Amino acid sequence: MDHSGPAPLQVSTPRAEHHDEPLGIGEPEPRLSWQVTGAVPGWRQAAYEIECADPAGPALRSGRITSGENVLVDWPFPPLDSRSRRTIRVRLWDTEGAATGWSPALTLETGLLTAADWSARFVTPEDHTQNAPLLRTEFVLRPDIAHARLYVTALGLYEIELNGERVGDHTFAPGWTSYHHRLRYQTFDVTTALRTGENALGAWLAEGWYRGRLGFHGGTSAIYGDRLALLAQLEVTYTDGTTDSVGTGPGWRSATGPIRSSGLYDGEHHDARDERPGWSRPGFDDSTWTPVRLLEHDLATLVAPDGPPVRCTQELAASVTSRFASGRRLIDFGQNLVGRLRIRVRGRAGQVVRLRHAEVLQDGELCTRPLRGAAATDSYTLRGGTDEEVWEPRFTFHGFRYAEISGDAEVTDVVARVHHTDMRRTGTFTCSNALLQRLHDNVVWSMRGNFLDVPTDCPQRDERLGWTGDIQVFTPTAAFLYDCAGMLGSWLRDVAAEQKPDGTVPFFVPEIPAPHWTPAFPAAVWGDVAVLTPWDLYQRFGDAGVLRSQYASAKAWIDRVTADAGPDRLWDNGKQLGDWLDPTAPPHDPSDAKADPHLIATAYYARSTRVLAETARVLGHVEEHRHYATLADEIAAAFARRWVQPSGLLDDDAQASYALTIHFGLFPGPAQRAAAGDRLAELVADAGHRIATGFAGTPVICDALTETGHLDTAYELLLQTECPSWLYPVTQGATTIWERWDSLLPDGTVNPGEMTSFNHYALGAVADWLHRTVAGLAPAEPGYRRLLLRPRPGGDLTHAAAEHDTPHGPAALSWRIDEEQLEVEAVVPIGVTATVQLPGRDPFEVASGRHHWSIPWS
Repeated sequence: MDHSGPAPLQVSTPRAEHHDEPLGIGEPEPRLSWQVTGAVPGWRQAAYEIECADPAGPALRSGRITSGENVLVDWPFPPLDSRSRRTIRVRLWDTEGAATGWSPALTLETGLLTAADWSARFVTPEDHTQNAPLLRTEFVLRPDIAHARLYVTALGLYEIELNGERVGDHTFAPGWTSYHHRLRYQTFDVTTALRTGENALGAWLAEGWYRGRLGFHGGTSAIYGDRLALLAQLEVTYTDGTTDSVGTGPGWRSATGPIRSSGLYDGEHHDARDERPGWSRPGFDDSTWTPVRLLEHDLATLVAPDGPPVRCTQELAASVTSRFASGRRLIDFGQNLVGRLRIRVRGRAGQVVRLRHAEVLQDGELCTRPLRGAAATDSYTLRGGTDEEVWEPRFTFHGFRYAEISGDAEVTDVVARVHHTDMRRTGTFTCSNALLQRLHDNVVWSMRGNFLDVPTDCPQRDERLGWTGDIQVFTPTAAFLYDCAGMLGSWLRDVAAEQKPDGTVPFFVPEIPAPHWTPAFPAAVWGDVAVLTPWDLYQRFGDAGVLRSQYASAKAWIDRVTADAGPDRLWDNGKQLGDWLDPTAPPHDPSDAKADPHLIATAYYARSTRVLAETARVLGHVEEHRHYATLADEIAAAFARRWVQPSGLLDDDAQASYALTIHFGLFPGPAQRAAAGDRLAELVADAGHRIATGFAGTPVICDALTETGHLDTAYELLLQTECPSWLYPVTQGATTIWERWDSLLPDGTVNPGEMTSFNHYALGAVADWLHRTVAGLAPAEPGYRRLLLRPRPGGDLTHAAAEHDTPHGPAALSWRIDEEQLEVEAVVPIGVTATVQLPGRDPFEVASGRHHWSIPWS
């Protein structure tokens, strides 16, 4: 039977690597993925064929390739050159030999793959002290333009305009990477923006991460360089096949613009009286502008993006507005968010509007103390006239729920615009408990706010750094909620680039100077990101490529720790951060936790070494798999000798210590593990089911309880509302995850610690347990090739559900308690099988399709 006509099966448009917008990609041999949809239960792919069509030449076909793989399959054609444009289609055969029709076509295009492809050069204003300069040029084009591409990046941040219109909708481009090693460029299709005859290019520049102030305790400026610069290359192809190129070079000119200053921490200040109308249009008089200088920069560092850009993804109107006698307005947007304000204002020339931002109020006013050295203040000086003026900062962002507006002009409208890396949403969770649902919503909002080009710790104070420990514990949650494979894969390349020659992993990447944290020292949990985050991405996205690209980095970390631990295999020397932010830790010392920091370090050493051994196995490194597997066994045995008593109790009687030892499989036998589970449940109960763990223990404690038969205790811990607990912040009105369990004290005052953020995702890592255990939807093989459907109802919940767009297609599991029945519904993607474990029943297997089960429940 041939499915080429009308049929229930459809093959999706293929996808190249992790690109949702495959224009200007950097891979000459992009791996391809596709999904199958339709109503054919149990259908399995047995073979595929890929067609690659070149607009300038004949189509190539791979021929029939016998394989059931459909995720990140190897490119079967010759490598692509720079600027190559191809359309890709796929068709499949099932296990009975029946063929599908061809999929819809994917159009992909490579960017500039080598330094030699760049004829443009970086240009910088003659006066390098300008905070946010403008640059421009004009050029002439012939008739009959077929297509045009603009390749652009900057040392600093940029926005670029063509004939008076902004190009693209990216913000904070080119993003933050380890600039000395990797600088991203962006590719835009500007065909429709060009015209025959006169044209003009213009760019805004700002300091951003490149030259702006970064870090705490006053921070450091100009970490990467003291000159802002632009690199832009416009390539135009005409219908007759000839080309023109316009690039940054000696003919460009620069001038100051209306932005007086712009910084990520301190905000942006714009004087509209100094705007230059028409400056990016042809015919503008730039005779008073100054020539630019060429700036040498290694073009070999230029790379295409691996993931999506930062964009405005949502707008929020004010939910509550208060006015003061002084004329100030205090606005509550009802949600702690990351972004900035857009205002509409009327007034006279020279009048000023000031915008201040904060996450919380205290005594009815903005509480700015948690911002530390970040002013988080924007201002707009009006140009004046009869027209309403609309303004939004270009090169800054703030973490805030509340905004104060002051000044002597009339603000007629205010909107909060949410900015973050524009990842595709892939996972949802719903349940019957309103507080728990809000907790999960808070996790999503904290991820959105802190996935702004790099995975940051917080988005509001003078920090906003890519802390390695935070993302290490949060990656499984992140990978369920959003397609973050491209973004985190790119960030991991910076981890490897910033890693020290001895294997030490920085505490934050990109690494910047910071008192007490640089130079970095080897620390468990944080340094383990080099091993565990690539593995988590492999498990969730089925991408062995990330294991391959990060393998040397992962080995270097384990080898570094092995050298520290020595022949006894115990990492019990040196400084550790331990169970960071254990709730009993004093505000001034977050590392002063109950759990032995060296137990945590050795447990992580054992876990990461085991994962490295498995990574070597996946990659086919047989001898290294054997070496690291043996090393992992030795570490586990040493750990047991040092901390595990014959009874199963630990010498270190702390919840985090038990949770990690259980979840990492470090007990010598099942009886000891069971006894440890009982002790952990007892400790949780003795603490009144309030949280007693920090960064290391919190992500795994519910798993440890569940794995040892204490599901009810896990639910009691999860649903506790007294401080410290996951739900306490929710009862206090939190709309994001807090850094501290008590960032806001029960009396309504802010925690006195210097380090108090109201938007940190790390402690929200429990959401992964909500997805896998409460709802019951989990991967059983990398990339969800097989599913584990194991709902575990508990607490006062009567309903829970999770949905996830796996690499193979949408999967879902929901359960509902209806009188004395447990009703379970599941969706298994085509080509996938699932192991089902229902309460009180033996496990069984199901094929793709929709399923329903009803079992007695009391």
